[in-house]
Amino acid sequence: MSDALEPDDLFAMPGIRRSAPKNEFPVPEMFPQVAYELVHDELMLDGVSRMNLATFCTTWVDDQARRLMNESLDKNIVDKDEYPQTAEIEERCVHMVADLWNCPDPQHTLGTSTTGSSEAAMLGGLAAKFRWRKQGGTGIPNFVCGPVQVCWEKFARYFDVEIRQVPLRGDRLTMHPDDLADRVDANTMMVVPTFGQTFTGLFEDVAGIATALDDIQARTGLDIPIHVDAASGGFLAPFCAPEVVWDFRLPRVKSINASGHKTGLAPLGAGWAIWREAADLPEDLIFNVDYLGGSMATFNLNFSRPGSQTITQYYDFIRLGRTGYRRVQEQIYAVSQHLAAGLRELGFFEMIHDGDPRRGITAVSWKLTDTDAGFNLYDLSDRLRTRGWLIAAYPLPADREEQVIMRAVLRHGFSIDIIDMLLTDMERSIAALQKNPMAKPLTKEDAGGFTHSAKAAVPTPGSTVGAAVSGGRK
Repeated sequence: MSDALEPDDLFAMPGIRRSAPKNEFPVPEMFPQVAYELVHDELMLDGVSRMNLATFCTTWVDDQARRLMNESLDKNIVDKDEYPQTAEIEERCVHMVADLWNCPDPQHTLGTSTTGSSEAAMLGGLAAKFRWRKQGGTGIPNFVCGPVQVCWEKFARYFDVEIRQVPLRGDRLTMHPDDLADRVDANTMMVVPTFGQTFTGLFEDVAGIATALDDIQARTGLDIPIHVDAASGGFLAPFCAPEVVWDFRLPRVKSINASGHKTGLAPLGAGWAIWREAADLPEDLIFNVDYLGGSMATFNLNFSRPGSQTITQYYDFIRLGRTGYRRVQEQIYAVSQHLAAGLRELGFFEMIHDGDPRRGITAVSWKLTDTDAGFNLYDLSDRLRTRGWLIAAYPLPADREEQVIMRAVLRHGFSIDIIDMLLTDMERSIAALQKNPMAKPLTKEDAGGFTHSAKAAVPTPGSTVGAAVSGGRK
């Protein structure tokens, strides 16, 4: 009997005896279980997504959602002829979201699913640019905003639009209605309030901004529309703060974007763009195409993409309904407020946003009150990583770069018990840092961080943040 048996243990099989291919396309093939194990084991070095309080994105879904994702991951959502029911489900979701945001005629307005709120934001921006041109606008249009997620800086650069960001002053951490008069002109194609700011979690005053634009129109004749970036707040306020007016109840609001994969509870890869009326989406942006055996209208930046996220979003809508979403989101706010209360008790921090549903999203942001505490927030963030917690520490935007804050985003899947463990680890981390202070405190460059910000490889020529001719944030 031959002794030359092939090993049946996974870690003795061919392919796993050498490093995984990295820089060149590999020549030999390998067994699928070996390839899986190589990739699986490398991913163990990633952080645990459930313990990531820096991300806004969904990190917990139920078993039924996972089954629907698996069952529909091979469906191309743009092929409406081959997958007509997926197209029907997308259309239902558009009407449901339009209804949720108080659209005047939710059954007949236009909207679309997207891969996320960034694509949806860019569609809203493109619609505003095309409307401005159709109304006689010439030259380079601009839009006014406060501190924004980097997708808006990308939009300005990629689509040749000037971004006019309002800098932070004193205790102002958002764009205010009285910031607009000196920044809008005949080339202003829209104002973009952020309903759930990425830096602090705070809501900007959409109703106040609409009133300010009404006053500007009465004085100057400029009729400037609003696009609301509700990436995070769009699926929170309707359930937990319905008295806050921010949506299509304001006639000046022409379009809204939101992430389904943030507070909409859908898996990663879901977003929504909705227009107040069909006329607010210029026909120049709509393509009727023949594709894979059918004819369809499309106004997405992406074309082929999976339908599974939209299908799962529809599952969330019909499973939870308004009642279920309210119960889930109210509990996340309760967890946020529990964290804020615990941080106050530690005695080192001042709250910027404490999880109040009338002021912002399900997040908590804070700053250090004592500069002689024996540690800074970068030190604390780094120390918490030793226990697996990922919590962002970063400076505020212009003109408050000297102020470093921390922000924790609470999402579906967080419980009071998890937050109690976090607070215990935070207390231990502070005690360890005070007992053994860093010889050289960490800086932003040392600590890294996740801030939804980015620096352009090639700076915008002559940009001056906050001025009437401002470019990007950095």
